[in-house]
Amino acid sequence: MTTTQDHRYSEAAIEADPTVPAVHIWRDFAATPAQLMRAHTDPELFARWIGPSSLTTRIDHWDCRTLGSYRYVAERDGEEYAFRGTFPHVGEDKIVQTFTWEGMPEAIALETMTFEDLGNGITRLHGFSLCDSFEARDGMLASGMEVGIHEGYAKLDGLLADGAA
Repeated sequence: MTTTQDHRYSEAAIEADPTVPAVHIWRDFAATPAQLMRAHTDPELFARWIGPSSLTTRIDHWDCRTLGSYRYVAERDGEEYAFRGTFPHVGEDKIVQTFTWEGMPEAIALETMTFEDLGNGITRLHGFSLCDSFEARDGMLASGMEVGIHEGYAKLDGLLADGAA
């Protein structure tokens, strides 16, 4: 999909790439790139918005810098879902990270998030998650990830509007 600055993504657009085992996510926020970077790199802030509203998130380890790593656990009704990865690169408007759910540690995605200033107080997030196979990509899409993305970004909108991010 080719995006233009004329199109606005008030809700996340989630799309499977037809040529490689990857997923694209686009979402526009009423925020600066620096605010979105902080929301993705500050562990306390990240834990407040990531994932579905039905989950609470606890950060076990967070070293968000180039060559750092992380682990967090999402919990609902006594069930825990742990995620971990590394940060090969953390820049001013770009984060490159690995991502894996500990329930399937062999399925590691390489994710790149860029934050593009569109002007007028709007920043576009573009996420690109490259999986190791089309089956892994399709499994990620079938996992219900869109609920976590939509509800998480709605929580992030609230934090941005309240000035918390």
